[in-house]
Amino acid sequence: MNIQEYFGRISFNKPHKDADLQTLTAILQHHIQTIPFENLSMHCGEAIELDLQSTYNKIVRKNRGGWCLETNHLLFWALQEVGYDVCLLGANSYEPAEKGYRTEMNHILLKVVIKGDSYIVDAGFGGLYQMWQPLRLISGKDQPQGPGIFRIMEDNGTWYLEKVKRKHYIPEHSNNPLPDTPELENIRKIHRFTLEPRHIDDFKELNMFLQVSPDNILQKKSICSLQTTSGVLALVGWTLTEMRYNYTEDMDLVNITTLTDEEVEKTLKDKFNIVLENKLVP
Repeated sequence: MNIQEYFGRISFNKPHKDADLQTLTAILQHHIQTIPFENLSMHCGEAIELDLQSTYNKIVRKNRGGWCLETNHLLFWALQEVGYDVCLLGANSYEPAEKGYRTEMNHILLKVVIKGDSYIVDAGFGGLYQMWQPLRLISGKDQPQGPGIFRIMEDNGTWYLEKVKRKHYIPEHSNNPLPDTPELENIRKIHRFTLEPRHIDDFKELNMFLQVSPDNILQKKSICSLQTTSGVLALVGWTLTEMRYNYTEDMDLVNITTLTDEEVEKTLKDKFNIVLENKLVP
C-alpha cells in the first residue's frame, strides 16, 4: 500500500508536509469527490472484506467505492500515513421511520486532533448528509458547508450530529410545488456517537451482518453516490438523482431520471467512473 498511489486515486497533488486543517479538508474533499459511497459488491455477488489490504485493492487499484466501513477505514490509514493524530469512532445512525437511533453501532467515523482541537471527519455517509469539511468537535455551534448547516450537540458524553435541511426544487413538480417544511421538521438527525476509540475489528460482526440481513437498507437497495463540486449524484436502483446545492437561496435543485438496465451500467462508468467485474442486479 502506497500513499502516493492513494493520492493518485483521489487526484490529490497538493503539498502535504503539514498535517494541518487545510490539508485535511483538501484530502477529505478529493476523497469524497472521487471515491463513491457504494454497496454494489453485495448486489454483484461479491463478499466485502474488512481488512485494509482488501479495501485498498478494491478502492485504490480497482477504482471502486465502498460503504462507510471501507472508505473511512481507508481514509484512516491515509491520514495516519500523512502524520495525523487520528482514531476510529463508532456511531448509531438515526432512523427517521422509527423516530429513533439504532441501538447497535452501525457506522464508523474518524476523530482527528490538530493542535489540541478535535475534528470529526467522515467520508462514508454518502448522499446529501455527507459532510464536505471536517466538523469542529464543539457543542451547539452552527457549521455551514456546501450541503447545508451541520451541528454537533453534546449531552452527557454522547454527541449528536444533525443537519439543517434546505427545500428542494424538482422541475417536473414545478406546477405542484412540494409543501413547505414545517419549522420543527427542518432539522435532520444523522447519528449519535461517543469518543471511545474503536478498532476496525469492532465492526467485523456488523460487516458480516449487513451482508446477510435482508431487512437493512443496503440489502434492499443498490446504492452509489458521489459528491460533486456543486452537489451530489446518487444512483439508487434504477433511479438517478442529480442534486445541485443552493440553486437559489435556501433551495436545492433536484433532477430525477429513471434508467434502463443498460443505462445503469453506462451511468456507473460515465458519472461514477466505476466498471464492475461482475453483473450488477439493481
